[in-house]
Amino acid sequence: MERRLTAILAADIVGFSRLMGADEAGTLATFKRHRNELLEPKIADHKGRIVKVTGDGMLVEFPSVVNAVACAAEIQRNMRQRNEAVSVDRRIEFRIGVNLGDVIVEDDDIFGDGVNVASRLEAIAEPGGIAVSASVRDQVGSRLNLAFEDKGEHSLKNIKQNVRVYTVSLGLPVQAQNQGSAGPGSSDRHQLFIAVLPFTNMSQDPEQEYFSDGITEDIITDLSKVSSLQVVARNTVFTYKGKSVKVKQLAQELGVHYVLEGSVRKAGQRIRITGQLIDAKNGGHLWAERYDRDLTDIFAIQDEITHAIVNQLKIKLLPEEKRAILCEPTANVEAYTYYLRGRQFSHAWTKTYLHLARRMFCKAVELDPGYARAYAGIADCDAALRDWQPDDFPLSSIMATSAKALELDPDLAEAHASRGLALHQNGHDKQAVAAFERALALDANLYEAHFHYARFFFMHGNFEEAVNYFKRAAQIRPDDYISPIHLMSAYRSLGQPAATESWARIGVWRAERALSRNPENSGPAHRGALAWAHLGEKERAREWAARALAIDPNDIVAQYNVACVYSIIGDTDQAIELLQRVLPNSSSYQVMWFRNDSDLDRIGGDARIQQLLNAIEREHTAGEKTPAGSDSRP
Repeated sequence: MERRLTAILAADIVGFSRLMGADEAGTLATFKRHRNELLEPKIADHKGRIVKVTGDGMLVEFPSVVNAVACAAEIQRNMRQRNEAVSVDRRIEFRIGVNLGDVIVEDDDIFGDGVNVASRLEAIAEPGGIAVSASVRDQVGSRLNLAFEDKGEHSLKNIKQNVRVYTVSLGLPVQAQNQGSAGPGSSDRHQLFIAVLPFTNMSQDPEQEYFSDGITEDIITDLSKVSSLQVVARNTVFTYKGKSVKVKQLAQELGVHYVLEGSVRKAGQRIRITGQLIDAKNGGHLWAERYDRDLTDIFAIQDEITHAIVNQLKIKLLPEEKRAILCEPTANVEAYTYYLRGRQFSHAWTKTYLHLARRMFCKAVELDPGYARAYAGIADCDAALRDWQPDDFPLSSIMATSAKALELDPDLAEAHASRGLALHQNGHDKQAVAAFERALALDANLYEAHFHYARFFFMHGNFEEAVNYFKRAAQIRPDDYISPIHLMSAYRSLGQPAATESWARIGVWRAERALSRNPENSGPAHRGALAWAHLGEKERAREWAARALAIDPNDIVAQYNVACVYSIIGDTDQAIELLQRVLPNSSSYQVMWFRNDSDLDRIGGDARIQQLLNAIEREHTAGEKTPAGSDSRP
């Protein structure tokens, strides 16, 4: 028997019995036509699997929550159009429910509460509408540019716990709701919306993927400097990477006027870049160009693409925007290449890849000692690696590296975020807040700034603010499995069980995918184990915890989190045994975390733990241990 977390879509026809009573043959024929022409193609486009078809509906499984909701929205919008020419009494309308839940798989069918909740959500959806669970809403976030309306907690038939329900608004996309009919040449700034799709790697070597991704990210960065353009964030558009997408469909999902797409072919010291700007309204090409140049011309090509788009959209650049676009982070192409490779490695967020990323950033600095972004990359890696090796990456070094980056580029958001983390861990909280706020003012979509700032609030017990920033971090990086686990804990501290469960499921969902990508990384395993423990799945929590310790038995972060797992599920002796290994190597800063971690409430009063904590704190007070300054739950 297989069990897994999956996205489930349940749909049925409103008033099916009435329609069948009025015209049985006609109703069945119409439903079949809708199914063949609309439902099945849309489900296939979004990688769904039809589990079963009933007389008046269907059950569908998706590998992605985003795909499930996008598919549901497209089906309902298309059904509205199809029904416009049909009399009200003959219209076929669907109710759709979408849930992220645990299912049992047997003979290609799926069963369990995950399916039951989806069915109950479908039953309470409005005709032509979509109802989703909180876990679905939280997982989608702002990535589909859809509005969600909170309908509160509902008691669903045969479901033990209440479920928080949201409905999906199928009107104008969120970004379009507050914009007029502005087009090219509009005098009203902040009116033109554009998405830059990941440029396709056309090189023979798939290892060159990092280069095409880097080109895409830098074009997004340059266009974001133009105040008349609203550019869809990198992490949103990269959810479309490698997928065959229709421009009109994508534009509707993201609420944009224009789409830029292209390709990159790198061979030796030559590079070919193609780009085309598409009007999403009619699919017409506004601009297209091919650049065949030496690799050393890469920065000039990026500038030319940015200016071509600005010119086609008839935007007048402000003087400071011109200067910002022309400002190159480095003139050394080899250093730039190493930096892009390092950035790709760092996204994996594993100990091994962070070390690789750090080496790439260090090589970039060696090639160009004035490369501010590479220094910021080193500082980010060092801050992350402290969770594993605090003694090898002292805070003073992170402070110096981030200071060097800021000396070279005072407006570099990544450097401000790294400095904020180091200041916080050093106890300089007011300066840390100023650094985080500055980072977010410079780049509102910077993951590290949101994540580190959220941890700052979490450590101070300000769970409401922590929730805000962790949510944004989880939205910015769809592969971030750490923020959902923190959100689970924050909502638990706030006494909100429905939100706690929702984020626990999202955490497991993302951790499973992270573990499949990097099976050598214990992080997804021990954090996923925490989520299973909070969901009451004791055996699965034990399985994941055992896997984490098998992957890396000496990982102090894994040991601590597994101790929390054991505490939650009642395995007291195992929890205390692990903490007796972890706590003697901990700083006073970490001990403060332990004392305030609600996951340890069940064993917090145990005399063995209290004696150990008191002994450690006496050592710290006597100055026998230098604070390492990093919490053990990254």
